[in-house]
Amino acid sequence: MERIAVIGLGNISARHRRNLRQLHPKADILAMAASGRPVTEPVADASLVLPSLEAVMAAAPDYAVIASPAPFHAQQAEPLLGAGIPCLIEKPLVAEAAQLALLPQASKAVAAVGYCLRFLPAAGQLKALLQANALGQLLHVSVNVGQHLAQWRPHIDYRQSVSANRHLGGGVLLELSHELDYLQWLLGPLALRHALLRGGNLLGVEVECGADLCLTTQGGAVCQVHMDLLQSQPQRHCQIVGELGRLDWDLLANRLTLTTAQGQETLYSAPEWDKNGMYLAMLQSFEAQLNRPGPSSLCTLAEAAQTVHLIDLIKTEADWIP
Repeated sequence: MERIAVIGLGNISARHRRNLRQLHPKADILAMAASGRPVTEPVADASLVLPSLEAVMAAAPDYAVIASPAPFHAQQAEPLLGAGIPCLIEKPLVAEAAQLALLPQASKAVAAVGYCLRFLPAAGQLKALLQANALGQLLHVSVNVGQHLAQWRPHIDYRQSVSANRHLGGGVLLELSHELDYLQWLLGPLALRHALLRGGNLLGVEVECGADLCLTTQGGAVCQVHMDLLQSQPQRHCQIVGELGRLDWDLLANRLTLTTAQGQETLYSAPEWDKNGMYLAMLQSFEAQLNRPGPSSLCTLAEAAQTVHLIDLIKTEADWIP
């Protein structure tokens, strides 16, 4: 790779620039503010800061990483993909389903969405076990994910963050849509049965800060999903129960265990593994698609759109508590 553009100047764009510099020390890393504003501050790991999408397209990068707030994704991806520039778009694909119409329907450029949890080593093992029917008939899935929003970006007032701003794609459903993505990646499409959303009163913000969802798979498994921006002690768990056993995935401890009638077995455990590895693996997988398209763990635009439609439905159908 000789030239790569990263749109956005927030935390995730900084991570992508840093990782791209690690993967391609001699490449030109082009940066651009999500809003197109003039940039006067230094931008780490950037070879050049460009003023507009037109300038990015004129530079003809090998690909672009769109790491702007979600409401900007479609309007920035559309001209880039239309110009034949491959795009890795940060999650969620868009902030609401109506914005999907802005994306080109027939671009030949490679495009994917940055649901990086798919690249945790345990995730691949979990998917392989489910594909091998290791648990038999699936019965129940329980997901619990949460962390107080003030802990996400300790250096700023969380109430001023993207995550707390409805107009920038904030709220627990979009911010933690990783869970809805990996569940559908592992289990297939999900049908919404009931949703309860908690408003932002506890945080003093305008977005939903908690969600409790009941969903079902096409095979009849019941999925209970809890996500919030409130827990003082972070957790991220997924438990899948089948007629032959149970899989417990602790995403923070980076551990996967299998429990059957014969006992419990730790299938994977690497608590010291650097989580940045999943971002590097995602970039490498995307670049591999540019050279030789084929099966991968990357989230497709169609899969990401399915998650957006599900989130829209949840917001429409949910009961609310303050």
